[in-house]
Amino acid sequence: MEHNILIIGGTGLVGKTIARILKKRNPQFNIFIGGRKGGKTDKDLKIDVTDPGSFSIILEKKINLIILSVNDKTDHVLRFAIDNKIDYLDITKPTPDLVKAYDLAKNRKVSSRIVFSSGWMGGIVPGLANTLSDRVDIREIKLFVYYSVKDLAGESSAHFMAENVAVPFSEYKNDQPVSIRHFLNTEVFDFSFGIGKKRAYNFDVPDLYILNRVERVPDVSVKMTYNSKFITWLLGSFQYLRIFSILSLKERKMIFGSSGKGDQSVFEIVVKDKGICRKLSLQSTKGQAELTALSAVLHTEELLRNPHGNNVYFGHQLHEPLSLLAQLNAYETINIKVTQ
Repeated sequence: MEHNILIIGGTGLVGKTIARILKKRNPQFNIFIGGRKGGKTDKDLKIDVTDPGSFSIILEKKINLIILSVNDKTDHVLRFAIDNKIDYLDITKPTPDLVKAYDLAKNRKVSSRIVFSSGWMGGIVPGLANTLSDRVDIREIKLFVYYSVKDLAGESSAHFMAENVAVPFSEYKNDQPVSIRHFLNTEVFDFSFGIGKKRAYNFDVPDLYILNRVERVPDVSVKMTYNSKFITWLLGSFQYLRIFSILSLKERKMIFGSSGKGDQSVFEIVVKDKGICRKLSLQSTKGQAELTALSAVLHTEELLRNPHGNNVYFGHQLHEPLSLLAQLNAYETINIKVTQ
């Protein structure tokens, strides 16, 4: 079967990285790039997620998988994929948008594979957490994120934070949502890969919802630290004083919109079950864009090479956990440690 794959948002940093990795690993795939301005070749398609009238080219090119790497707040692309029985993989949504899209897909008749992979680094955290336990008795999962301001980051992730930083979100205690705010409630964590002890603060990623509501883990929390103590302290101070609430969206985008030229990205998953605590530490030496793109590629390869029925999935549900771990570990810029 010929695989015609469309990356919408393919001109952005993560979209370009997905295309690069996918082409290198799968030269037989036909990869199309979708963007608002189109391009110079027949593989560059003019597609605007806010204008469903621009989607007809998707049918003309006989696309059988859409990878969405730009936020589609109105879910026009999702509806189009469901209506036209096209496989769909979304790596972009912040938690509120993910919940809305997931509810939409669950309540529609689905005749293709609809995959949501908007969790941290392309939705791989729940799958990796499941390698640390037999899954029967996981009581608590904590995710700790290390973010370097020197990392080469796309503007979309910064814009998502700017849009949501003033909005309370939920972590989970005893299977109940607890309302919290970004960059408060410090916890000291000893990060691996030479980073050392850092104060980490509340941070919202879709894994909170996925681990509790889908994987049924009673206690779930996520905390993040920046490589700069000053920036971490400043963001916490802004939140404590409610300054984010009075800033305009444009001003918040200016705060979160900077990008460096490249640095490592690290996250650590701590799982507690049956009184035992295990930790998985993952380092991407080429940063978060590379790891997010790689995760999207692994989901794509799994969808196209192995049988998966027409249904709604989260990205980690496509994989056997140990297989996902092995594939990540085999990638040249990924380092993984597991400790107990």
